[in-house]
Amino acid sequence: MSDFEKTFDGDEPVRVNKWLAQSGVCSRREAEGLITSGTVFIDGEKVEDAGRKILPGQTLTLNRKGAETLSSKRTIMLNKPVGFVSATPEEDQIPAIRLLTNENRVGKGAPVRGNDSLAPVGRLDQDSRGLLILSDDGTVAKGVIGPDADLEKEYIVRVRGKITGKKLALLREGLELDGRQLKPARVTGIADQTLRFVLREGRNRQIRRMCDLVELRVIDLVRVRIGALKLGGLKEGCWKELRSHEIEALLRNPSLEELRGKGPENKR
Repeated sequence: MSDFEKTFDGDEPVRVNKWLAQSGVCSRREAEGLITSGTVFIDGEKVEDAGRKILPGQTLTLNRKGAETLSSKRTIMLNKPVGFVSATPEEDQIPAIRLLTNENRVGKGAPVRGNDSLAPVGRLDQDSRGLLILSDDGTVAKGVIGPDADLEKEYIVRVRGKITGKKLALLREGLELDGRQLKPARVTGIADQTLRFVLREGRNRQIRRMCDLVELRVIDLVRVRIGALKLGGLKEGCWKELRSHEIEALLRNPSLEELRGKGPENKR
């Protein structure tokens, strides 16, 4: 029995390093390193060529050394409260990583030590709360905030001010920030003075600035989803270690309709 096993369920052959990267297992460079070190096997045969392709139905395994290399990387989801910063803290600011204590941990996972190189994957402002990812895995960082990343981020936002159809239309498509047009956004009314935003970009304080432009004031902002990763019932201030299948689903980037199992949202 190997320490890591994964069966390829694609329709066409694909290079091993590319498949492992797309699956969120490791980066292409890391996959090539595993192959070079002799830790990768396909159907029991050692893979010695970095350009080797895996065929539909074949099973890739890693020996103990390869599995230990992978398991040393960590990705964590945290329900960040207001008052903590995700970026490098300035004087009198508290970094969100301080919440990663044993007392706040949900489920299994090793303690987070002071020398762990976990970094926030994307920002969540001090006056905002909700889902924050921290990781030391370059594959995760690239997939979530890299130049080619296209993950949806979903927010529930309470505002003050009159919500009108014209304002919603502008929020969805029609605003500029810093002289640049924003990508189209999904913005819907879901309750009294409460909006759902689904974005595919992350400009500095984007939602607050968008609302300011249409004379709405944000009074509460919660990020509830990044790609397939949902905040769910994780209590505020708590964190959990992500498993490999959760990371793979996150990087696969399903649509909002796939996640909810229904057609396009009804617009207010």
